[in-house]
Amino acid sequence: MRDLFIEKMYEISKKPYQKFFKKGNAWDIKVNQLIQLPSNSLGFHLGCFLLKYNFEIQPKLEDHDIIHVLTNTGISVVEEIGMQYYLLGNGKRSLYLWMVILSGTLFYPTRFSYFKQQYQRGKQAHEFYGLDFLNMLSVPITNIQQTFNIT
Repeated sequence: MRDLFIEKMYEISKKPYQKFFKKGNAWDIKVNQLIQLPSNSLGFHLGCFLLKYNFEIQPKLEDHDIIHVLTNTGISVVEEIGMQYYLLGNGKRSLYLWMVILSGTLFYPTRFSYFKQQYQRGKQAHEFYGLDFLNMLSVPITNIQQTFNIT
């Protein structure tokens, strides 16, 4: 029940967040273009991630799915919250991140050890959340993960 509640909160907050808080332009790329990139590339792995979960590219939120791919984070509610803890550890600060962390910690206090582990993983990585991922789609994913110590 709480997973459903959190998912609904995300759906309600997504559109205003995209419109009012996310800067920059949406990527002009389709999933079928991503999976035509080299099989070791970040873009190919993003395309596979989107296909695996039957997701579409969300305008101005493309980086979110890239973070999933780079950190090998799943899509359950707890894993989504954990990814925000990872990003906090990596240095990211945003209103949305704090809202997810606050609500996630309140709704899932028994998962705090997992959240703390994700935070520590983010601290161990070199800051990468602000990279221009659109221009990195053809870069081998392992090169990015090794360069930025993403585990």
